[in-house]
Amino acid sequence: MSGMRLLQYAGLILAGFMFPAAALAQAPIRIGTVLSLTGPGSFLGDPQLKTMQLYVDRINAEGGVLGRKLELTSYDDGTDANKANAFAKRLIEVDKVDVIVGGTTTGSTMAMIPLIEKAQTPFISFGAAVVIIEPVKRWVFKTPHTDRMVAERVFGDMKKRGISKIGLLSENSGFGQSGQKESRAVAPKYGIEIVADEMYGPKDADVTAQLTKIRSTAGVQAIFVFGFGQGPTVVTKNIGQLGITLPHYETNGVASDQYIKLSGKAAEGVRLTAPALLVANILPNDDPQKPVLLAYAKAFRQRYSEDVSAFGGNAYDGLMMAVDAFKRAGTTDKAKVRDAIEQTREFIDTAGVVNMSPTDHLGLDISAFRLLEIHNGTWTLVQ
Repeated sequence: MSGMRLLQYAGLILAGFMFPAAALAQAPIRIGTVLSLTGPGSFLGDPQLKTMQLYVDRINAEGGVLGRKLELTSYDDGTDANKANAFAKRLIEVDKVDVIVGGTTTGSTMAMIPLIEKAQTPFISFGAAVVIIEPVKRWVFKTPHTDRMVAERVFGDMKKRGISKIGLLSENSGFGQSGQKESRAVAPKYGIEIVADEMYGPKDADVTAQLTKIRSTAGVQAIFVFGFGQGPTVVTKNIGQLGITLPHYETNGVASDQYIKLSGKAAEGVRLTAPALLVANILPNDDPQKPVLLAYAKAFRQRYSEDVSAFGGNAYDGLMMAVDAFKRAGTTDKAKVRDAIEQTREFIDTAGVVNMSPTDHLGLDISAFRLLEIHNGTWTLVQ
């Protein structure tokens, strides 16, 4: 073989090794998500998808991650856990995603987990219930504070106000059922007695029967509603229609301006637990979260001309945590990305300052939760 032909042959062999590597380097990092864009959870899922689209576009415009573009594949589960399970299977087996970020609700998340654990795909959920991460599941993480934290924060405030007997109204969803269980478990710690315990459905158009029972129960001093999305707005309006003036507590499941708009004047005086995002503008300047919160709020408003919600914040946290893990892992290898997520330390996001560990796949404590009150149609900071 002549010298020239030998060089050409060697070049072809070299190209055969180089071209697949180059193609691989240009392949996108695939991020999958299953969100509740319709159904009772729609006002949670809508800002979550908008947030993820916003930041995928921004990150790609800045050069991507590890020299690769992000590719977002999303499905709407209609707030239906069975659909969430089917879409998780599709993300894993057909779309071949590198990570799944969301699950909007606890029910959808719990339906997805068995598939995700079997496939060994990193998963960051936006669901709130503590059962998502307790017991710890190797491939599962989450961004919002837990329902147990909600109950502890609310009961701590009730104790300060001298409230000792309450009516609990829980949604018969995954979040509501878990919240009911956690509330029952932690109430005695704060000297709280649940003297009325009722449930409602997320699609119920009226809950006056349950509220009437709670109001007529001897000794009730406050009402605590454990639900998410549109359901609590029905409850709140019914409370107003019935003329109930007892202190009214909600959870981070309503931490959106939509709750105020849909509930109207009946929301006045409602207290709830929420991340600091809703009151970012009135936080002290030395609060470490404030720059992150204000930057996210500004970017979201500029793109969509809408106010932010805690739910969009959950999506920001999950996406940015995944991006941070890819960068620290230096690869999309799923096991290494999983390890990087678990090793997240001093990560400031909209929920707080996150410190994950092998025994804690949330990385937040109760101090990251703020207690808010709705006053004159807007959020105010109680503590």
